[in-house]
Amino acid sequence: MSIFTPTNQIRLTNVAVVRMKKAGKRFEIACYKNKVMSWRSGAEKDLDEVLQTHTVFVNVSKGQVAKRDDLSSAFGTEDLTEACTQILAKGELQVSDRERQSQLEHMFRDIATIVAEKCVNPETKRPYTVILIERAMKDIHFSVKANKSTKQQALEVIKQLQQSIQIQRAHMRLRFVLPARDGKRLKEKLRPLIKTVENEDFTEQLEMLMVFPVLQVCLIDPGCFRDIDELIRCETKGKGTLEVLSLKDVEEGDEKLE
Repeated sequence: MSIFTPTNQIRLTNVAVVRMKKAGKRFEIACYKNKVMSWRSGAEKDLDEVLQTHTVFVNVSKGQVAKRDDLSSAFGTEDLTEACTQILAKGELQVSDRERQSQLEHMFRDIATIVAEKCVNPETKRPYTVILIERAMKDIHFSVKANKSTKQQALEVIKQLQQSIQIQRAHMRLRFVLPARDGKRLKEKLRPLIKTVENEDFTEQLEMLMVFPVLQVCLIDPGCFRDIDELIRCETKGKGTLEVLSLKDVEEGDEKLE
């Protein structure tokens, strides 16, 4: 699909084109097929594995390269890699109708798989199968967005599904040990971040003596893990410990939708 022309043109074949319109101009980049979505989902980190060339085009198929003045006006930089990265992140992937449909179906199943891996029925603590999540997503008429990562969309799906079925993110089970001197103070700060306390290995008398460390096993929402980890590290100056006992608190067997 390439045409040979003089010096301001580059010949490329078998490419996936990502297009963006900005500042009244059209910009395109040439990528390897099947790599764009891998990069957007975070599976691919190496930009050289995604871009066929660190060049911004006006028209990839004709090999017409964008002018540096236009790049500077639209992206605030003449750095080609930076401009390519912006187009890759926010541009529209140009595909045929059949390719687009196949891509959306693949993303739909990936989103359902992520939701099934992360969530349970809060009453039974049993996970849902991917097939049941897919059915529930169809029931709420969830529409996949090709330019957003599947992980982002999975988190959106969870919120939407909570309006129609019993579902929540599975809790993480943690065990932390706090220095006795910091125990009572830190317990109060940690309380809002904890869903359920399963075991506390100390008594009020021991806590007052400030001799024995405070040990606690609890369940938390996964979204709170980073805050808890940072709180314990900073407040205890590295003397406290935090251990993940399980990433998902689930019961055996799959959940069924009635």
